[in-house]
Amino acid sequence: MTEMSDSVLMTRPRAEIGRLGSRALMFCSVGLLGMVVGLLTSRDTFLQSYLIGFIFWMGLTMGSLAVLMVHHLSGGAWGMAGRRVWEASAKNFPLMVVLFIPIALNLPSLYIWARPEAAADPVIASKAAYLNRNGFYLRSVVFFAIWIGLTFLLTRWSREQDENPPLLPGPRDRRSRVLSGPGLVLYVLTVTFMSVDWVMSLDPHWYSTIFGILMLGGQGLSTMAFTILVLALLVKFQPMSQIPVADVFHDLGKLMLAFTMLWAYFSVSQLLIIWSANLPEEIPFYLERLNGPWRGVSIVILLLQFTLPFLLLLSRGFKRNPRAVARIAMLVIVMRVVDITWTIGPVFRHEGSTLSWLDFACALGLGCLWLPLFFRNLAGRPLVPAHDPYYKEAMANVAN
Repeated sequence: MTEMSDSVLMTRPRAEIGRLGSRALMFCSVGLLGMVVGLLTSRDTFLQSYLIGFIFWMGLTMGSLAVLMVHHLSGGAWGMAGRRVWEASAKNFPLMVVLFIPIALNLPSLYIWARPEAAADPVIASKAAYLNRNGFYLRSVVFFAIWIGLTFLLTRWSREQDENPPLLPGPRDRRSRVLSGPGLVLYVLTVTFMSVDWVMSLDPHWYSTIFGILMLGGQGLSTMAFTILVLALLVKFQPMSQIPVADVFHDLGKLMLAFTMLWAYFSVSQLLIIWSANLPEEIPFYLERLNGPWRGVSIVILLLQFTLPFLLLLSRGFKRNPRAVARIAMLVIVMRVVDITWTIGPVFRHEGSTLSWLDFACALGLGCLWLPLFFRNLAGRPLVPAHDPYYKEAMANVAN
């Protein structure tokens, strides 16, 4: 890597990033308009699609925190280039608390177990010690407290690093690694319970012992795709424009390939476990999704979220091309919304309907809030952690 001055490395292209935020706002405003139309047309349908959009952006926020902690534990040039993206994304947790309020206030419209008549269902009644409003609210508060607490500490220590002269490795830079180890354990635990509470309990008769891990894989895939997309935009600005990025995109492309295979492995594992057991409590999940109108959606997910990205990302030259890998990252992000709809939609749609325009409108509409705040967070910090004591060492062998 070419040696650059500290002033160049600490550049903050606020105006350029601000324009990216404005463009994102303009693009997503179409979804916001669609959300208003959906709310006025059918409140229950709107809430169902709202949940899909919320789970997508929640997964991206949580996945960013997880990848940030992985980077603190492992190091490497790939993380030095992406750290600011993950920090800016994770700082959106307070916004996600606000966006969670409509879900918390409308539990009976979304969750069967929250309705008064659920007491007459013996299966739901047997799970009432866990599936109840007070427990749902309490666990949600604990989830957000843990995620926000981890993000606050990691981003505060990172900011302190920027505001002070570069130091040799020592106790202060080890703080993030020391926290990230138990932080990842807490992340795995919270994402497991969160996936049960917010998604799996939509159908309280169904359960899967691997569902939380499947959600984890999807969050990682969303995060790597979003990171690649944002970095492909940032390479136009200093200091990213002066940093050789081919190796960085190659590494990030390999990680997206790894998460693509990981998501596929977890998905097939869940299918095999449920199909081989053939239990009446579990098998309806796949009978509904692999037959009838949802069968076509299943094929699309297989082809566009796994097969095509997998084949393209095997190419070394493809992964080293920022524009090419950004296009496949954009496809993965769209397919993540489709995959979440495939998971949640059949719980509510039993009359031949599958994907709805409102699902995508809600995902875009919530992006109207998430993306501008993300770009504001991003503009508030230098694009690279140049004062990290391991920065120069990590970037020394990065090449075009």
